[in-house]
Order: sequence, then C-alpha cells, then structure tokens
Amino acid sequence: MSDDVMPASELYTDAFAADPYPALARLRADRPVCPVGSPRFDSWLITRFDDARTALTDPRLSKDLYGPEQHYLKIFGPNSEGLNRNMLNSDPPEHTRLRRVVSQAFAPRRIEALRPRVATIVDQLIDKMAPHGEADLMHDFAIPLPMTVICELLGVPPADHGQVLDWTQVIRTSGSTSRPPEQERAAVQDAQLRLHQYLAGLVRAKRDDPADDIIGALVKAVDQDGTLSEAELVTTTFLLLFAGHQTTADFLGNAVLALLTHPEQMELLRATPRLLPAAIEELLRFDGPLPVASPRIATEDVDYQGVRIPRGAIVGVAINAANHDPAHFADPDRLDLRRVRGPHLGFGHGVHYCLGVSLARMEAELALGALLRRLSGLRLGVPLAEVRRLPAASPFRGLLELPVTFTA
Repeated sequence: MSDDVMPASELYTDAFAADPYPALARLRADRPVCPVGSPRFDSWLITRFDDARTALTDPRLSKDLYGPEQHYLKIFGPNSEGLNRNMLNSDPPEHTRLRRVVSQAFAPRRIEALRPRVATIVDQLIDKMAPHGEADLMHDFAIPLPMTVICELLGVPPADHGQVLDWTQVIRTSGSTSRPPEQERAAVQDAQLRLHQYLAGLVRAKRDDPADDIIGALVKAVDQDGTLSEAELVTTTFLLLFAGHQTTADFLGNAVLALLTHPEQMELLRATPRLLPAAIEELLRFDGPLPVASPRIATEDVDYQGVRIPRGAIVGVAINAANHDPAHFADPDRLDLRRVRGPHLGFGHGVHYCLGVSLARMEAELALGALLRRLSGLRLGVPLAEVRRLPAASPFRGLLELPVTFTA
C-alpha cells in the first residue's frame, strides 16, 4: 500500500478501543474508502452505510479466503484451515449448500421452543450472583449463558463445557495478555489445534452413538446423503460453536455497559419492559460486537466513492461505522431506546445475514430483562476508564471483564 495508508498508530490504540466512534466519524466524512494498516493485516475499510450495505452483497468481493492466494494464512494463521474453512468463508453455491444443511436447526419456530430452557439458564446464573452484591458480568453471566445454550444445542457433553470455553477464550482474547507476541500466537494455534481435535473426536462419538442434536443431524447429512464432507462437518461445528456464543457474549457486555453509562435509558427500560425488542436493536446499532464484517477479497478492481480498490485486496466493511452514519440515523451517537427501528447492519446483510439471529435476539431479551428485573441498584463496580476491553485490533468489540455491584 502507498503512503496514503491510515497507520495502525492512528486507529488501533487504547483510546480507539475505549471509543472508536470519533475516529470512525472522521474516516466516514473524509476518507470513506480508506486503506488501513493494522497489527493483523492491511485492508481497505468501507465506512458509509450505503457503501457498506452494497459491499456486503457485492459479488466482486469474495468471502472465499482459500483460493490460490490463500488469504486465510495472513488472516487466521497456519493452523486455522481445519476450523475456518466453512460457510462464513465461502461464496455461493458452496455457501448455499453449507448453509442449507444447518438452517433448519435455527428456524425461528424451533428457536422459540428453547425459550423456557434459556430462561432457566439465565435464572440459574443470576441465582449464583445475586447473594454476593457484586460480580464480573462477563465471566459470571454474559459468556457462560450463550456458551451453555450453544453447547446444549450442538450436543457437547456438560462435563466438557468448561474445557471448550477455555479454548475459545484463548482465541477470543488474543492480544490482550502480557505474553510476547510469539507466545501469544503459539497459544492461539495450540487452542485451535486442540479444539479441532476435540470436535473431530466428538463427531466420531456422535457417529457411534447417534443423538438428537445439531451435530447428530450434521453426521446424518454426511452419512446418508453426502451433503457435507467429513472436514466440512468439523468446520461447520466450530463455526456454530464460536459464532453461537462469541458475538452474543460480547453484545451482552456492550449492552449492559451502554445502559450503565446511560442511566436514564436503563431506568426507561426497567420501567417499560415492552421496549426490550426495540432496545436490543438500538443497543446493537449503538455498539455492536462485530465492528468490521469478516474479510472479503476483491476479485477484480472495484470502485467505491470514486476510490479504486485493487484486485486481491482485503476489504473490511465497517459495520459499526455504518451504523453511526448520520445520513441514515438521526443523532447517531445518542443511545435512544425509543428510536424508530431502522435498517441497521448489526446482523449483516445479504446471503451472509446472521443465521442465528432469532437465537441471539431471544437470549438478549431474556438476559437483559432478567438482569434489570432481578438486580436492583445495578451499577459499574469500577470507574469507566478502568473497564478492561478486548484490544482494538481484535476482530471483536467486547469486554474482558465487567465488574458490577448491586443490592445483594
């Protein structure tokens, strides 16, 4: 890239992690299509809503990272192919075939049937916190809730939930420890390898002892009609496991923090629970867990806003920047739970629109509703500046921890 590249030192800082929206607003206004250097990989960033929405369905921007140039090596690392070669990183017709296999498991009617079980898990987690008057809401609630739900859906044995969680958290929190970079990379690669080995073993166990769960259905798709290959079965399982809890956990942390720092909105929601569905959409627009959509590759030179993105470039669609575009949202940096629901991009757009949207909305509705109903006096346990976040270069926007206090 040329000297016009926006360097990482101007974006991927602690200040950016705490509040990226002023910097994104400057990019959106002055350089809406901009080459950006980052600690992970260089890419072109698209920040305006209309451009972002178009880019998410642009057939010239491929999701296949496993072509001749093998972009996955740059993005995910050398041990990642066994986990990341899945429908998220593929184009139609492969994407269509892979998504069709699992879409029935996430049909809205089937997900709604899970509501009583999810409500039970929510209450059990709050029961553990409630007597103490304080908690780390990420560790004690936001992370274990969606992890438990997706593990039960997939058919991961309860005794293994903790180990699976540990591996996924090593991957999620990469870059946030004090370890040297080479040790950090080694830890992530080891977690990827162990998780791949575990999921492959779980698939074998489900084949020997069929079960009525998602992995059991995927095994059936391999054995009876050849819809999935053996490798695709494992990578699809990983995608559902990771996507099924990661973004929901980060969203819950971001949402609670947004409410705690906007107490008038929190009290409005506490007093008016019927606002919950609309509030979830506004909280997702306001500070979503996926700041930039998963990478795309330009298969030819493409023009956006009169700027040419060269063939072979990695393209990032800045979801959170687009969701704060004043051309589409009045006073976009204001949290307004009564905002008329608009077409935000928090769940994506096009063929890669979030498969688990019904599950994510239900978990968020039950979780936020119960927290506000059961934990009176809920407030931050530390000054806002001391809240520890994922590093700015992380592909996720979330919290490492969220200390809170409340009336025991």
